[in-house]
Parts: sequence; structure tokens; C-alpha cells
Amino acid sequence: MQTKRGNPDFFLLFLTLALVGFGLVMVFSASSIIALQDYGDLWYYTRRQAMWILIGLVAMAVLMNIHYRRYQKWFVWLAGLSLLLLVLVLLPFIGIKVHGARSWLGIGGFRMQPAEFAKLALILYLAALISKKGEQFRDFKKGLLPAIIVTAFFAFLIALQPDFGTAAILTGVALCVIICGGANLKHLSLIGSVIVLGMGLLALNFSHVSKRLSSFLNPWADPYGAGFHLIQSYYAFGHGGITGVGFGRSIQKYEYLPHPHNDFIFSIIAEELGFVGVCFILFVYLLLIWRILYLCQSVREPFCTLVGVGIASMIGIQAFINIGGASGIIPISGVPLPLISYGGSSMLVTLMGIGIVLSISREVNRRKAARQPAVTASRRTAPPHVREM
Repeated sequence: MQTKRGNPDFFLLFLTLALVGFGLVMVFSASSIIALQDYGDLWYYTRRQAMWILIGLVAMAVLMNIHYRRYQKWFVWLAGLSLLLLVLVLLPFIGIKVHGARSWLGIGGFRMQPAEFAKLALILYLAALISKKGEQFRDFKKGLLPAIIVTAFFAFLIALQPDFGTAAILTGVALCVIICGGANLKHLSLIGSVIVLGMGLLALNFSHVSKRLSSFLNPWADPYGAGFHLIQSYYAFGHGGITGVGFGRSIQKYEYLPHPHNDFIFSIIAEELGFVGVCFILFVYLLLIWRILYLCQSVREPFCTLVGVGIASMIGIQAFINIGGASGIIPISGVPLPLISYGGSSMLVTLMGIGIVLSISREVNRRKAARQPAVTASRRTAPPHVREM
């Protein structure tokens, strides 16, 4: 008797758990010094991260046991709830302001970032919308314009916090989904130029954005001010060399780098594990992204394919922005490294996204299992001379 659902993809699950486990170890290494100094407890940040990982794994297990077609039906409700949270976080008496940005909602000691959940909600919304419209999506008014308006509204609310790093990630993810959904590139390039110009003008109105841009272009112009963090990150990469200085032996985590367990955890990885360790982590990320895309396109349904593109691009773009900022390729934006950095909301949302992909992978494996008995039966009924061949 065949089961109604197939097994989840164990290779994707293994890659996810490997990154999460590695990240927890690196969070301990990167945070132990500041945790001891600030809280008198080496394990303070590690325990909190472990708690969020546990919550994320439970959420991932729940989501992978929900049939993926339900997400396609719930897309409007998920997007509406996400928009409501983004509006609530901007209210002074509800949103919590941390490091100059009103990005958090909290009850007691529990805090969450609605902007992180908005990325996943927007992916599901766009994937369901585009798959529903089909060829009509290439029409500007009936297809592309509604998707652009919703994306711009999401990005605008996040930029008002202000959180331009997350807004940029959300916009980039949405563009990947929209392009793969078959949008007319002429229409998209025109609207995209307007959105990028508007976001750029809005960003320049905030002094911390201007400082980050100037420190990126020439960090040595203000080595003890705006350029200090990037210079210290350079030192971490240089100190690590080819094979690194060894686990737990980083110097830059001694309050030279801000948030070494979050924004600059990749710098600590480079210092302790060197070029070899950095290349290995990048390789695992590429494997993870490839597996997500492979599984989601195997179902041969537009919704699944676009969900895979969205979740893979969410992980890939966020990883690129974090790594690029730490290595000086792009300006520092303060976004966590997926599945590795300390951060509850980011960890939870990424694991939830992978849970949805695992739900899709169960359909892939179900179809493979359904085809297998037919192949076996055909071999059994084949003539003897054919079986011998």
C-alpha cells in the first residue's frame, strides 16, 4: 500500500542541519568574550541561539508536513498578516527601537522582526499570484503592475524603520521571482529603475547610510570612526590566512569587531578557519541553493518553481550581502548570515522557508515512489529473453 506523502529530501535536511550546527559552534566562539563581559556567562548568546534553533526546527517540521498547495491558497492571508505587522512595528507605542531602527515587536523578553517574515510572505504571495495569472502576467496592467505595487509597499514599510539592508534583500528576492515568472523585461527595467532611484534618495536622507557609503569607498579616511569596523574586518581576513589561526583563537572578537556573532561572524570564520574554511562554507551554501532549486523545479508546477527561486534567492542574496559587507565588496548593511549568524527571527524564517521546500520535496519523492512499482511490474512481465538482456 502506497503512502499519500513521500519522504522529505534528506540531503537538503542534512545540509541545513550542518550549517545550523556549524553556526551554533561559531556563535559560541564569536560571542563568548562579549557574553562573559556583558552577562558574566560564556554561554549566554549560545543558549539563546540554541533556543531559536529548536523553535525553528519545530516550525520546519510542522511546515514540511503541510501540503504545499495549502500555501498557494493562503497567500493573501499570509501577505495581509505580514503587512499588518510591518505597520504595527512603525507605531512608537508598539514597535521597539534598537540601534536607531524601529524594527522589533516584543512581549516581555521575546522579540521578533516582522521584516524577516515579510520576505517569506512576499515569496509565497508572488509565486501564487504569478502561477495563477499564467501568460496574463506578461501584461503590464493585469500582471506585472499588481506584483510591483505590493513589492514596493513591503519595501517602503521596511525602509521607514529604517532597515535598508532587509528592504534591499526583499526587493532583490521579489525581482528574482518576478523575472523567473516571465515578466516583460522592458516593463520591469523601467519600473525597477524608478524604485531603485526612490529607495536611493530615501536612504541618503539618513546619516548612518551616508557614513556607511563613505567608509566603504575609503575606510582609511576615518580609521577610528566610520571606517573602523571594515578595517578590523580586513585584519580578521588577513590574520586568518590560508588555514586560519584555529577555532576559538580569534583576536578581532575581543571587542574590535562589533557584533562578531552576528553581522561580522563571517570575519571570525575567516580568521579562525582561514581561506580553506571560507571556501568550504561557500561550497555548502551553493549546494544548499542548488538542492532547493532542483527539488522545486522537479515538481513541474509554476508555484513550486517560483517558491524555490524565492527561497533560494532569499538565502543567496542575504549571504552575499553579509559576506560582501564583511569582505569589503559592498557597503556594510548589518544583515545576518543565514543559518549561521546569531539572530532568532532570521533563523526562524530561514528554517520555515526550508520547511516549505521540504514539503515540496515530499511530492517529488512521492512521484518517484509511484513510478517505481510500474517499472518493477514491467520487468516482471517482460519475456525471458528480454530480462536476460
